[in-house]
Amino acid sequence: MALKQIRNMEEFAAVSGISRPTLSKYFNDPDSVRRSTRERIELALTQYDYRPNVYAVNQNRRKTRNIGVVVPNLADPFFSEIGREVELACIAAGYSPILLSSHGNPTQERDNLELLRSLKPAGVLLAPFGRISDRDDIASFNKHIPVVLFDANIEDACEAFVGTNNFQSIDLMVEYLCRSGEPPCLFEMKSPTNPNANKRRQAYLESMQRHGFQPHIFQAEGDGWNFEEIGSAEGGRFISQNAFATNTVLCSNDRLAIGVLSAAYRLGKKVGRGPDCALRIAGHDDHPFSRFTCPSLTTIAQDYSAIANRAASTLFRVLDTDERPAERAETLFNGNLVMRDSA
Repeated sequence: MALKQIRNMEEFAAVSGISRPTLSKYFNDPDSVRRSTRERIELALTQYDYRPNVYAVNQNRRKTRNIGVVVPNLADPFFSEIGREVELACIAAGYSPILLSSHGNPTQERDNLELLRSLKPAGVLLAPFGRISDRDDIASFNKHIPVVLFDANIEDACEAFVGTNNFQSIDLMVEYLCRSGEPPCLFEMKSPTNPNANKRRQAYLESMQRHGFQPHIFQAEGDGWNFEEIGSAEGGRFISQNAFATNTVLCSNDRLAIGVLSAAYRLGKKVGRGPDCALRIAGHDDHPFSRFTCPSLTTIAQDYSAIANRAASTLFRVLDTDERPAERAETLFNGNLVMRDSA
């Protein structure tokens, strides 16, 4: 026999004979009510089709168990993966994540924060756009609801930042490429959408100087998030014009590198480490698709899990102590070189 469906907590209070305030206490924390009361509630739950609306319950709390998670673009598998890791970290800690995508649009990022204001989250984990984000809006939001940034940084806007040490990771890649063949050119977006690209450019310049080589930077026209298309069109243009100063191309991110690989194939240029290869191509991020390109892409792996869990645990520490840190913390994880067939 189907269980009788109960629409709200008032109806459940009436049929179970337990007051609404006591039910609210139970659903907030089952151990907060007496054992005999808890057993009566749990027996009633087996007899009636009722589950509380967790968001409604949270809205009635002074301090909710909701955590907002905002990423730049869920259509990008990189952010899907790191967003998933952040979600899992929240769930494991007993929080309810609310995952929102800004769809590559800074205005949507502001709208997402405005929506979260109305939902009264305990805190927010934000992967911002960086310099094109509304810094003042994020800083204002952080005054009322603690925010921890991950992946991309905005100086002094929030409680903390967790990300990858781009200077270490780019230097690691440059050292490998110089040691194993011709020194690399850098291929990047002329107008990058992610502030990590600016750090990677600076890291490349410093690393090439340390290794005693002349840096060469080539910038792709175009903006937005269609990195593969831009990499294919602009990388193909540079390849067809023999513009790259060496036969080794370090791309600012894996998605650009995937586009350059496509262009090289289209132009009949063999990519790889063999003596018959015309180009070596490398990237950064260890994008989920990078191991399946042809040839597979040499890259730098970011530790998604470590970044996600440290960002989450940093936020939870603020929430558990109910105290804002005296100093802003920044945590950077080193990248790992992943040597595959492309370079």
